Amino acid sequence: MTREPKQDRSRATRLRLLESTIDCLAELGWAATTVGVVAERAGVSRGATQHHFPTREDLITAALDFMFDSRMERARKETPDVPPGSARTEAVVSRLVEQYTGNLFNAALQVWTAAAADPALRERLLPLEERFGRVAHKEAVEQLGADDSDPVVHRMVQATLDLARGLGLADVLTDDSARRREIVRHWAAQLDTVLEDARSRRAADPLAR
Repeated sequence: MTREPKQDRSRATRLRLLESTIDCLAELGWAATTVGVVAERAGVSRGATQHHFPTREDLITAALDFMFDSRMERARKETPDVPPGSARTEAVVSRLVEQYTGNLFNAALQVWTAAAADPALRERLLPLEERFGRVAHKEAVEQLGADDSDPVVHRMVQATLDLARGLGLADVLTDDSARRREIVRHWAAQLDTVLEDARSRRAADPLAR
C-alpha cells in the first residue's frame, strides 16, 4: 500500500484543524473553542495540533484566514449565470446576502464579538476584515457588471454589503428567510435603477467611453 507523503498528511491535518475550529466557533461559541476541543473534534493529538498552531490565537487567526478564503471562493463559484438586467441584480444581491448566513458567518460573528473586548485579538482581526471587505466589494462589482468609478454606484455596492451583513445578523436567532427575501427584492430594484442610471450617464458622456 502506498503511504501518503508526509507533506500531504501535514496539509490534511492542518485542514481538519481549521475546519473543526470553524465548526466549534459556530456551534459552541468563542469560550468553548479551545485547542483541546478542536483537536478532539479533528481527531488530532494535542501535540500535533500545537505543532501546527502553537497558541489558541494562532489557531483562531489561521481559521479566520481560512474562512476568508472559503467565503471568497464560494462567492466566485456562485456568480449568477443570468443575463444583465434586473434579474441578474436580484440574483447577485440574494447571493451576497446568503454569504452572511451559515457556519462561516456564525463562526466569524463569534470572533468579532470576542475581539470587541480583546485588543490583541482585534489587532489580528482588523487586517483580515479589511482585506475581506476590499475583495468582497470587488467581487460584488464584477458580479453586478457595475461601474465602480461612479461614486453613487460605489456607495450603493458598499451599502448592499452592509445590508447583507445586517440581514445575516438578524438571521442568527430566528429564521428570517421570508422577510429577507422581501427586503432583497426591494433593495435589488433600487440598486438596479442606480446601475441603469450610471450606464445611461456613461453612455451620454463621450469622455467616459
